[in-house]
Amino acid sequence: MNKKLTYFVLILTVISGGIIFTSTREMNENDENLFEISKNIRVMAGVYEKLNTYYVDEPIPGELMKTGIDAMLSSLDPYTVYIPQSKIEDYRYMTTGQYGGIGSLIQKHGEYIVISEPYQNSPAAKAGLKAGDIILEVDGEDVTGKEVPEMSLYLKGGPGTELTIKYKRGSEVGEVTFEREEIKVPDVPYYGMLDEKTGYVKLNSFTQTASQEVGAAIHSLKDSSGMTQLVFDLRGNGGGLLHEAVNIVNFFVPKGQLVVETKGRLSEMNRAYKTQNNPIDLEMPVVVLIDDHSASASEIVSGSLQDLDRAVIIGERSYGKGLVQQTKELEFGSMVKLTVAKYYTPSGRCIQKLDYSHKNAYGLAEEVPDSLIATFTTKNGRIVQDGRGVAPDIKIPAEFLSVLSTELIIGHHIFDYATDYESAHASIAPAKEFRLTDEEFMDFVDFVKLKDIKHTSQSMEVMNELKEVAKEEKYYEDSKEEFEALFKKLTPSLESDLLRYKVELKEILESEIVSRYYYSSGRLENALDQDEYISAALEVFNNSGEYNKILSGE
Repeated sequence: MNKKLTYFVLILTVISGGIIFTSTREMNENDENLFEISKNIRVMAGVYEKLNTYYVDEPIPGELMKTGIDAMLSSLDPYTVYIPQSKIEDYRYMTTGQYGGIGSLIQKHGEYIVISEPYQNSPAAKAGLKAGDIILEVDGEDVTGKEVPEMSLYLKGGPGTELTIKYKRGSEVGEVTFEREEIKVPDVPYYGMLDEKTGYVKLNSFTQTASQEVGAAIHSLKDSSGMTQLVFDLRGNGGGLLHEAVNIVNFFVPKGQLVVETKGRLSEMNRAYKTQNNPIDLEMPVVVLIDDHSASASEIVSGSLQDLDRAVIIGERSYGKGLVQQTKELEFGSMVKLTVAKYYTPSGRCIQKLDYSHKNAYGLAEEVPDSLIATFTTKNGRIVQDGRGVAPDIKIPAEFLSVLSTELIIGHHIFDYATDYESAHASIAPAKEFRLTDEEFMDFVDFVKLKDIKHTSQSMEVMNELKEVAKEEKYYEDSKEEFEALFKKLTPSLESDLLRYKVELKEILESEIVSRYYYSSGRLENALDQDEYISAALEVFNNSGEYNKILSGE
């Protein structure tokens, strides 16, 4: 046995011995469980040793153990994960929104890494880098063929450290040297007024500055713009820090109000979270927008405001994540993030949709069965349910991109056209007003027609499947003529489909083009006038009787 493995097995033996020793101090009812832990750690050490000694190819110890840990944790739930030392900074970024780097999104485009969206006022933007720039070298090293995760390591670094990027823009090659900075990705990428009375705040995440940014946006809209009603957008927000969600709810409800409770296996995880501060506004009408990607902290905010009858919820049913995670430090700078509790909104409901403690024959968690769904009541007596996420008060049907739009996005054709458009236009109209003309859209059609695009459709995919089933069931020959006629009608034409989905494609194009001039805030502002969710919110606000009727439960 090599020295490293001997040391590792010794450590495991010491650990398991420690567990046995500790068990003598615990209550007798815990002894059996602790013995099982000790026994299985010894078994794991034995398997590890035998693999290292006898396996035909020499295993890499670190990778082998990480695979085992990951497999063990994945049997529990997708939120309980091992975080090795090399990934600690990525995890911290998720909770703080901060990192050292150039401040730009990047993407793979063929064999090259391309700048896809520099952040406003970031080092990348101040250095003159633009979306569409192809990165050729970093500090003199050729980065052709690098993948995005590897490239991120080249670009990230301590604030104040210098780097040189050689890039290609169109047919020209340039080089720029600048310093990395501490980058803080804002939780609130945009806020503004939708009309004379209605404010809008978009919240993308719940890092440690989320409530501070939301509070500042609300105060600005009230004090400087005369806002008297608010649309609070949580669509696509996958959550974050629980206490930030509590602080945000506090803006709209009294001090001392219960917002959420957590309940776990250990008594120390049982805690009630109440508001600690005076609110910003107790009377201002509020609409919260959610979709099926609004999760965790987003559901604490929307669910508690719904339970307290403080806001009308509009959109799709939320994701349904009612689990709370904590991180625990491990040896050698690593951590484990594990689920420690479930959370419950003020009505007493837990919105967790999937039951990870009972999995099917395929090892997959299933939704909580209807027979176990319980009903609860809001402050005004409205009926709400647990186990299904947050159900909106006003439902907006989900919209899906066409196959063609998806093809054009994945193939970078939308991105490339926006790059060409920017190079030909020094400026455009303000973000909110910018719209492509019909002539410009036809220019895009001509642009796409020159590309080698293998266009298909869901209809054709279904038809091909139906044809195979009909052959298996011996029906095809008798209906061959009908099949051929339908195939002819459903065979997609790239040009005709470009015109068929003109409205959808124009919105996508306008959003991408606007981001080149006004960054992510401009992208959001440009889409507001065409947003069905926003229209529904304004309609509710314009009918105060309907708003009050929804919240009163009449």
